Amino acid sequence: MKLKIKRYGIFFFIGLISITIIYSLSRDKPIEVLLHTVEFGIVESTVSNTRAGTVKACRRAKISPASAGQISTLTVKEGNKVKQGQELLTLWNDDVVAQLDLAKREAEANKEVANQTCLLAESADRESKRLLELQAENLASDELVDKAVTSAKSLQAGCKAAQARTKVGSARVHAAQAALERTKLRAPFDGYVAEINGEIGEYLTPSPAGIITLPAVDLVDTSCLYISAPIDEVDAPRIVEGMEARITLDAFAKQNFLGAVRRVAPYVLEIEKQARTVEVEAVFMDEKQYSQLMPGYSADLEVILDVKHDVLRIPSEAILENDYVLLYGAFTSTLEKRKIKTGLFNWKHTEIISGLEKGDEILLSIDRKGAVEGAYVMPE
Repeated sequence: MKLKIKRYGIFFFIGLISITIIYSLSRDKPIEVLLHTVEFGIVESTVSNTRAGTVKACRRAKISPASAGQISTLTVKEGNKVKQGQELLTLWNDDVVAQLDLAKREAEANKEVANQTCLLAESADRESKRLLELQAENLASDELVDKAVTSAKSLQAGCKAAQARTKVGSARVHAAQAALERTKLRAPFDGYVAEINGEIGEYLTPSPAGIITLPAVDLVDTSCLYISAPIDEVDAPRIVEGMEARITLDAFAKQNFLGAVRRVAPYVLEIEKQARTVEVEAVFMDEKQYSQLMPGYSADLEVILDVKHDVLRIPSEAILENDYVLLYGAFTSTLEKRKIKTGLFNWKHTEIISGLEKGDEILLSIDRKGAVEGAYVMPE
């Protein structure tokens, strides 16, 4: 009896294997798909710029001399590092130098005349006082005393006038010095010369009102850099100053820079009518990180709105419309449609509140042809 039961079991097992083989052979070839295992991790809510941002210098000045003229000296070259107040170029100014020299000589002459006049006034004052004392003793006539007092007052007035002319002379010297300074271009701050538009002998003209012309020198201070990036007007209201941000640059593709939002523009840019944006600025948290950066680099800004740690998450690209995913059944090798409830999300990860468990495998290659609910698949 036992032997008979054993034989039936063997026949049943062989039949089951045969049915499985026949079923497998009769089915279509499985579709190779990419799967992702549901896991715990960090999920962030972020917003990013819609167009490429730019690395900018905190201080950048495109400067030209205050007056027009011909360049006579050019003391710097593009790429030179300069100090605040350093002379960059000078216009022809021989006439102004001559006027300054003349003003200085006139001021010196006025000073000497004032000294002479004031000395005479002091002498006349002493003489008038001596005669007044003699008059009190009836030893000097009234007429002589009156002339001496009048002469002393006249010379004192002349002294004051001469001193006033001295101040006028000094003012003329300052005016001539200012006129000379208008022919020179100095660095308003420490920085690097990014560009020079002009050569010795060329004529420079300041920009007329309402007309922009090329600056003589473009000066950049690279000791302080920041990022300026356009954020979609829909996302901008959620950004506030002080929020953390990640900065990435095409020139340093393998490196991320930590930053912080320092300004959200109080207006909307209308450069493109269909894509209006708000300018958002972010500074680097570590100044040492951007020692190799240069103003003008293109940059992307990702502002972190919220963060959750150690939550169930899946790639955002695996989610179908109306919050569905395709769950892989290891036993049947088919895809099952599963409704999920999501929480925090960004372009990379989405938090799963319900509908999935750790270790579940879901379809990642949702664009794979034939990879739909009920499809027979196999992991790639």
